[in-house]
Amino acid sequence: MSGGPILRVLFCLLVLLGLAACAEPKWAPEEQVQSVRFVEGPPTYITLYTVVNKKTGSGAHTSLLVNGSERLIFDPAGTWYHPKLPERNDVHFGMNEKALAFYIDYHTRVTYDTIEQKIFVSPEVAELVLRRVKENGAVPKAMCTNHTSRILRGIPGFESLPQTFYPKQLSKAFGELPGVTTRVITDNDDDNNHGILLVQNGIPLE
Repeated sequence: MSGGPILRVLFCLLVLLGLAACAEPKWAPEEQVQSVRFVEGPPTYITLYTVVNKKTGSGAHTSLLVNGSERLIFDPAGTWYHPKLPERNDVHFGMNEKALAFYIDYHTRVTYDTIEQKIFVSPEVAELVLRRVKENGAVPKAMCTNHTSRILRGIPGFESLPQTFYPKQLSKAFGELPGVTTRVITDNDDDNNHGILLVQNGIPLE
């Protein structure tokens, strides 16, 4: 791009402002959130999910499951939903075992694998992550990893992680943290499987 460094900076700012305008705020009522609140109990942990395109090997999406005083998932700029699970700005509540299985099954298809990376943390750290994802706000498209990595970098024990736009870069660094367990989830579901999975998993999720 011609015009010097100032124009390049202005261009980048305009791009970021344009992306921010694409965020879709949602705010479920408190009674809905409380009605599905799921408490798994100790031990407390966080799990990073990374969706990878099997054909290209590139990262396609990043999300973060948090188990503290409640279990929820931060699915920034994600397309997953369940009509019985309330959402507040990319935070989905009521993530019991069926809901989590549905979430994983939705993302893991014939064309995509899902990397699941889990690490046990103290209750204090889990609560800090819960608070940060709830306070983050709606995430613009293509910014899922950037917001997730920024949240994690502000947590004690995770300062070494990069703030990045690239899902696989964050996944690689996360996997190098002490105590992380990793599994790769595969499936042969068709790409357009959301409606089928809704029926298979049933509504509601109790």
